[in-house]
Amino acid sequence: MQIGPYQLRNNLVLAPMAGVTDRPFRQLCRRLGAGLAVSEMVASNSLLWGSEKTRRRADHEGEPEPRSVQIMGADPRMMAEAARHNVANGAQIIDINMGCPAKKVCNVAAASALMRDEDLVARILEAVVGAVEVPVTLKMRTGWDRDHRNAPRIARLAEAAGIQALAVHGRTRSDGYSGEAEYETIGEVKRAVGIPVIANGDITGPEKARRVLDASGADGLMIGRPAQGRPWIFREVLHYLETGEKLAEPSPIEVRDLLLEHLENLYAFYGERTGVRVARKHIAWYSKGRHSGAAFRQAVNRVETAAEQLEMVGDFFDRFIAGSGLSGTVHLGDAVGL
Repeated sequence: MQIGPYQLRNNLVLAPMAGVTDRPFRQLCRRLGAGLAVSEMVASNSLLWGSEKTRRRADHEGEPEPRSVQIMGADPRMMAEAARHNVANGAQIIDINMGCPAKKVCNVAAASALMRDEDLVARILEAVVGAVEVPVTLKMRTGWDRDHRNAPRIARLAEAAGIQALAVHGRTRSDGYSGEAEYETIGEVKRAVGIPVIANGDITGPEKARRVLDASGADGLMIGRPAQGRPWIFREVLHYLETGEKLAEPSPIEVRDLLLEHLENLYAFYGERTGVRVARKHIAWYSKGRHSGAAFRQAVNRVETAAEQLEMVGDFFDRFIAGSGLSGTVHLGDAVGL
């Protein structure tokens, strides 16, 4: 899939997720098969650019190209300024957030709330595209609510403004993340424009990925929440799309080693104190559905040091690996009786 001058190695994209798609997670997902990984959204308010949180979100050291940064706001001038600022700090693709349904964002008329005002949408898109020389992409929903699915109209506005790719989540803003994603409107978007269209929403595994591509006609897929605790989903989907065969799940040894490596990278990125806290949600996702996982999470969430956290995670996986006499080829589900 081509975005501006960048030929992606495949058509799978890690969705931007606040508090999740930091540099360590982006690097891990890229290594495990994602063709592109979009950063957490960065506010367009320049007063926030000096904050530690914003600086971390704009940190791309060691990331493979192209580096995509998502910006969020409702003022065309500020969005243009934010685009220039992030390009100056290493962004090679600017992504505009019109997809986040969070109330604290929509209450300030940003993100998916913008879909109610198509004139403002056009002004923002034109301002950002005109402000930078790198490709600009757009992430949006199918509409504001089920009676106002205006994604195809906004897609045409985006293409006219110079947007080079669209990602469409198969829900309206009012749906939030409830119910099942629908892909018919994404198909309408694909038929309305000539730029790449990326389908997003409920892509939970390889077979679902194939069905979404077939149903929508999209050029690519964006995966968000299903990658939490399962970053290897990208290589599973890619293998299935290329061969029609399912890839074996990672062994429990590989899962353990991936998680421990991920934790070490979080500590290095955030520092130990913050890294331990950020790591807790990732540990919860990796251990969800595992035998004795609930008790393990209660215990590991009480520790305050990286050393204790690493030891408990290692012990959690080592117990059933050793107890079952597992090799690196046995599925994790088999190890824990799932």
